[in-house]
Amino acid sequence: MSLRVLLADDHTLVRAGLRKLLEIIPDLEVVGEASDGVALMALTAELRPDMVLMDISMPGLNGLEATARLCKEWPEIKIIILSMHQSEEYVRQSLRHGASGYLLKDCAPMELDKAIKAVSAGETYLSPAVTKEVLNDYVHRLREEAQPGDQLTPRQREVLQLVAEGLSTKEIARRLDLSVKTVDTHRSQLMRQLDIHEVTGLVRYALRIGLISA
Repeated sequence: MSLRVLLADDHTLVRAGLRKLLEIIPDLEVVGEASDGVALMALTAELRPDMVLMDISMPGLNGLEATARLCKEWPEIKIIILSMHQSEEYVRQSLRHGASGYLLKDCAPMELDKAIKAVSAGETYLSPAVTKEVLNDYVHRLREEAQPGDQLTPRQREVLQLVAEGLSTKEIARRLDLSVKTVDTHRSQLMRQLDIHEVTGLVRYALRIGLISA
């Protein structure tokens, strides 16, 4: 039986390149593509893939948030994060949110194949740039420590990300299918809860907890 894979990246050329690489791997079928995290959630509900390969930086709903939601809704689906970022924080956040693999986008095609096989077999795979010692440390402390942003609800995190991306209240309301008043309420609650009372502070906080990238 073929491994059914769903791709998520906001760059069309990246998705096309990935599809070409994946098509030469035996017993693997690319069943769909998504350009952002919101579309990914909808496609996953429709197609129920075995594995998702997704970019960490996507508009609207980024790879970390999408990973957390996928793992909650469909824990059987394996997730590999694709990223340009090699920093410890991105890798740690990806694993903590439930990803089983973390690949740098400049990896060789052979490494992509290796990662897919490893994750399919129930293993955790990181690009060689991330050492095995660091991985072991991640695995032991990922779910033991409280993280910044854990106190926020999923809706608050959505609003925070969109505010940090520069969307106006009306634009956020349209994107999330909410009333302007409801978005204003979420914004006020965020500022009060985080004790941050300006948009620039919210942007810095969103960067710190990995909701957006610099």
